[in-house]
Amino acid sequence: MTDIKRTRLFYHLKKWIEKAVMDYRMIEKGDRVLVGVSGGADSLALLDLLNSPMVFVPEFHLVAVHIDLGFEEDSAGYDRLDRFLKEGGYDCVLERTEIGPLSHSAYNKKNPCFLCSRLRRKRLFEIAQEKGCNRIALAHHQDDIIETLLINMFYGREISTMMPDQPIFGGTKHIIRPLAYIREELVKKYSREREFPILESACPTGPVSRRRYIKDLLNQLERDNKDIRANIFKAMGHVKMDYLPGLPASRRPVSDRMEMVVNDCGLDR
Repeated sequence: MTDIKRTRLFYHLKKWIEKAVMDYRMIEKGDRVLVGVSGGADSLALLDLLNSPMVFVPEFHLVAVHIDLGFEEDSAGYDRLDRFLKEGGYDCVLERTEIGPLSHSAYNKKNPCFLCSRLRRKRLFEIAQEKGCNRIALAHHQDDIIETLLINMFYGREISTMMPDQPIFGGTKHIIRPLAYIREELVKKYSREREFPILESACPTGPVSRRRYIKDLLNQLERDNKDIRANIFKAMGHVKMDYLPGLPASRRPVSDRMEMVVNDCGLDR
């Protein structure tokens, strides 16, 4: 670990990552952890922090995986990330794809984000299998979990969000989110502090996505109540089922129960 990591922010983030990992038992001794690296600030921060010595987390092996979505016209960003990972000594896999253009083509005009996420996740799962990884670490932070809750409520007509530790494929693999307790602003601050080679997203949907709308809405609400995000996050741990009007599982329509099974695949909406 280099001296540049030894800052107050570094130790703060490490503390909350280790707490999340221990609270949800995200990582066990000998696990092989695939870290999805988009090249953005969040994923590079997660990779860097997981690659630092842990106090309470048992030893595990990291594999960094970057799936290039094919938005960039040249390979400058891809090549820069390739150099960064190899110079850092990471066990890594980088792959060029056409997932982005395909998801935004006439073939799929209705919901490009869903198809893009689905295809990217599918490839990550395949690489995890090839590399013998039983944990897939994604860089979703506390803000992402809060925003997903509201997206699913507003547009999906259900109360659900991302899980910090989500078993998939019958429990043979787990999607884990070690940044679950950490606010986005701190992750971004750490990335600036470490001067990572950030790849700016070239996705044409990003500026007008549902997530962007929810993020802007929360920013507006936060002007009147600075604790709005913290309150929403804490509310997810204080669910009073007796005061929610939904039908019990045994009385739900069969179609709703089938939809719950489909939505358990762990894909972002």
